[in-house]
Amino acid sequence: MIEAILPAGVVAVDFFHDPPDVKLFPEEERLIERAVDKRRREFTTGRHCAREALGKLGLPASPLPSGPRGEPLWPAGVVGSITHCTGYRGAALGRLGQVRSIGIDAEPNAPLTGGVLDMVSLPEEREALRALEASRPGVHWERLLFSAKESVYKAWYPLAGRWLGFEDAVIDFDPDRGTFSARLLVDGPEGLEVFPGRWMAGRGLILTAVVL
Repeated sequence: MIEAILPAGVVAVDFFHDPPDVKLFPEEERLIERAVDKRRREFTTGRHCAREALGKLGLPASPLPSGPRGEPLWPAGVVGSITHCTGYRGAALGRLGQVRSIGIDAEPNAPLTGGVLDMVSLPEEREALRALEASRPGVHWERLLFSAKESVYKAWYPLAGRWLGFEDAVIDFDPDRGTFSARLLVDGPEGLEVFPGRWMAGRGLILTAVVL
């Protein structure tokens, strides 16, 4: 599903269920040895998606440990991103040199719970969301905003190596083209003042992707 919003040169694998009998490498198993069942299934299927995507790039399956903020650590020469939510797991990968960084996110197409919107948005974004909600009621725009910022962060962190807060980027949506742009309000990697992205809604989900 998510491949519909990814450019050529980026491969993706996604599942709407957790395949049985998927095995983790010992290095990965140690990361979730105390995890509850839900977290274990999300992690396992996410790593399975990533390894299937490595195969699409012509690369062998390999352990995918986690970095200091839980980000997957990719084999040399690979960049990518993993996402999961209820009923969906996906991974998108590309080769370094063709792609600089990738961030993807999946969310249910449902309202954010009380108070979350104020924590993840800026006043100008909330004003824009009100107009979008009035003209395009089939999409929960506050959830889409949250997802877009998650994708921006996932693309940002491997390049900048530091935190990017929800208040550090302003998202502007184009509802007709299914695109968005994130204008950074902090200094970032050289030449990356704006992160372009794409989004889609379907099957009860919202998906966003940023590919640099």
